Formats: sequence, structure tokens, C-alpha cells
Amino acid sequence: MQFQQLLYFVAVAETRHFTRAAERVHVSQPSLSQQIRALEKELGAELFSRARGNIALTDAGEALLPLARRILADADTARHEVQELAQLRRGRVRLGATPSLCTGLLPDVLRAFHDLHPGIRLVIEESGSHDLVRELARGALDLALVVLPLPAASPALTTVELLHEDLVVVSSAAAPSPRRPVRIADLEGQPLVMFRHGYDLRELTVAACRAEGFEPSFTVEGGEMDAVLGFVRAGLGVAVVPAMVAARSGRDLRVTALARPGLRRTIGLAHRSDVAPPRAARELQRLLLARRPDGAGAAHRAQGGTGPE
Repeated sequence: MQFQQLLYFVAVAETRHFTRAAERVHVSQPSLSQQIRALEKELGAELFSRARGNIALTDAGEALLPLARRILADADTARHEVQELAQLRRGRVRLGATPSLCTGLLPDVLRAFHDLHPGIRLVIEESGSHDLVRELARGALDLALVVLPLPAASPALTTVELLHEDLVVVSSAAAPSPRRPVRIADLEGQPLVMFRHGYDLRELTVAACRAEGFEPSFTVEGGEMDAVLGFVRAGLGVAVVPAMVAARSGRDLRVTALARPGLRRTIGLAHRSDVAPPRAARELQRLLLARRPDGAGAAHRAQGGTGPE
């Protein structure tokens, strides 16, 4: 049973005339009659009574008519939905991002995207880079913002460098002002508020301290980004965080730069290499890349995942 045959059948049923039905669907009358006969043969029943030139529905035709109309209506709805999506009026984008990027980079970008495409639903998954790489690989995300570089032992992803971000030290505004800028060695003996295991910020900070020959001292550990900032505000210690997050942290936190060479990380935008992102996701990708500073790296294909942020 073909879609076109149902369209011709409904036209004849509603006009009760083969010639007028052919004109309505813009085909020749012989072609329309041939398709109706083919449909009747497939169904094993006559759909029209043609006695003495009067066209009337048989019992089989009466049974088929509401079903055929429903199929045609559903097809029209499907066509409309696809056109809406193609024109960025409907749909969704599934974006993964590390917690600090949800706090720092994304709010302005997502607002700009929503203003341009209010009918597109944004679904955000906040997690570490390792989890986001896994979700990309299984098709649960369209795009993800991850920490680069990606090690070699995970699914094939296409990534593009989005930004290089300096890390800074935040402390309570009520605490004594630290040396400016802060050296990593100055953190020895300092109470640190530390992220949970798996955050790349934790691993980066611990590795930098060990490179200076000491083990960091934690007063509180295991928090997410908002919790860490809250503990720092309460005076429980200092923390090393991305500069973008620190810029939004408010007046009750003091932000101090790290002495050269400092610490920095590279953020990349990733999607599966074997599947092109949907059009709505490509539009969000365009807005994100528009925020990329001049000189950021070109897209490349990479194997791998990395630890959570």
C-alpha cells in the first residue's frame, strides 16, 4: 500500500468522480484509475461501486476511508514537524558541560541561543569530562564542552579548541589579603577547599603542589563548584578555580592571580566523529565558536576521554 494510492483513494471518495479527483491531485485520470485498481488488488476488495457511472464507496471503501484520512493527516503532521525543525523553530539540543562552564561560559551563550531560537529546547547535562565523553559516544548528547587534551583510550570524537582559561586563587574577602600574585609554593600549609575526586581541577592543583615538592592540605574536600565557593566564602580555606568562574563569584570573594607560569586549561567543543550534529546543535556550536578568541585551534579528530572536571 503506497501513500500516493491512499491520496488518490481519498480524492475519489470525496469527489465521487475519477476525473475531478485526478484534477485535484494533479495526475492524469488513467494514472489515477490504475493506482486505485492496484490498491484494490492489494487489499483484495473493491473500494468503489461503479454501477451505471455512479461512483459510491463499497463497505470496504467505507472502512478504509477514515483510516486513509488519518494516515494522510499524520503524514502532513510529520512533514510539518520536520520543516519546523529544519527551520529551527522546534526541536532540542542536548549539551554536556563541566560544572565550571555551566557557571561561567554557558549562561550568556544559552541566552543568546534562546533569543534566536525560542522553540528549541535546551537539555543540559552537567558532569565531568570523562562522563561527558561516554555520553557522547553512546549518542545521549549532541555536543559537549570538555577539558582537553583527550587521552587516547576512548571513542572517536571531533574536537575544536574553544578557549584557554587561566586558573586563579579565590579566598574569603574577610580573610587577610594573600601575596599578589600567588605562587604555587605559597599554597604549602594553606588550608585548601578541594573538589571531589575526579575533577580535573583537583588533579591539576594537586599535581602543581607536588611539582613544588609538597602535599596540599585540605580542610574540606568533596564539593561541587558552588559548594567549594560557598566554603571559601565561609572562610574555610582557599581554592584554585577557573578565572571565568571567579569573575562571577561576587564581592564576598577575593580573586588573586597565580604567579607565572601559573596554571591554565584548554576547553574544547566535542561531538562524535561518525555522526554530524543536528542542525539545531550546529547552530549552538556556531554561537559557542563565535566566542572563541582569535587564534584558537582548528577542529581535529581525536580518540579518547578525560577525567571529570
